[in-house]
Amino acid sequence: DVTKSLKPGQELVAIVHDELVALMGPEDSKIFLVEPGPTIIMMCGLQGSGKTTTCGKLAAYFKKAGRSVLVAAADLQRPAAVEQLQQVVEGVEANAKGSAKIGFYGEPDKCAEYGKAVNAAVGVCRRAVEKARAERFDVVILDTAGRLHVNDDLMKELESVRMTVQPHQIMLVVDAMTGQDAVRSAKAFHDRLKVDGVIITKLDSDTRGGAALTVKKVTGAPIKFIGTGEKFDALDEFSAKRMAGRILGMGDVLALVEKAREEVSDEEAERMAEKLSKGQLTMDDFLSQMKSLRRMGPMKQLLGLLPGVGSALKDVN
Repeated sequence: DVTKSLKPGQELVAIVHDELVALMGPEDSKIFLVEPGPTIIMMCGLQGSGKTTTCGKLAAYFKKAGRSVLVAAADLQRPAAVEQLQQVVEGVEANAKGSAKIGFYGEPDKCAEYGKAVNAAVGVCRRAVEKARAERFDVVILDTAGRLHVNDDLMKELESVRMTVQPHQIMLVVDAMTGQDAVRSAKAFHDRLKVDGVIITKLDSDTRGGAALTVKKVTGAPIKFIGTGEKFDALDEFSAKRMAGRILGMGDVLALVEKAREEVSDEEAERMAEKLSKGQLTMDDFLSQMKSLRRMGPMKQLLGLLPGVGSALKDVN
């Protein structure tokens, strides 16, 4: 009876949705930690893909899970990259949820040696791992250098880091807005490094994440996380069903619910609902709700998670 009530267009959307889910799956957002630690995670990607910010988000993710993290700045080429990562880590340490500690390791003086000393970045990574072992960190995240395009020098440096520190996970950070360039760079990185997982960033923009399709197909590596904003907590575990819904303009209600539950507890929601039903809602209550809504992110982004609303907001500034 349900099938007969559907129009051919609706049937087609359902079929495409199921095929997209199959293409992007299976889902595997877990990062397995080794015992004894630390678990070494090497981040790689092109310059401008959001790699440094993602390192901070990943540190916040582990802190929330009760794992201590050491973030190491191994990007010695880009100006002020070490200082930028340090500021990101300090911000996460001060504001992220959880009691586990987040540390930073960097050698700004090594930036002057870059290009002269071939293994400068490799040495930074090695000493960072040694520090993590000595101070019993659970996880160490290595923020490696990126380039504006894939070249042999970049790959040789990353291969040297991989051979020296033997990372347990190699994460490729991909900008969702770069389209086919993301696919070509993903293939180049995977051919040389054998990527274990992909993190897609900048999905808070107008792009719907079509790059997720081909990146998964080209690398064969599971998409672990998606970046949905600039804040340190804007990192979501990847879901093929929810991504398929975004690509087809069907919204992502589950993501909206999760954002709301992070800001408002069940007890608070019930209390507010009871006051509203009795007509006792005050301006202070209304202001509290507006503040919670603001913490969830930009209004345009929140409305874009509703079915059918995202496409209507494309032309709204």
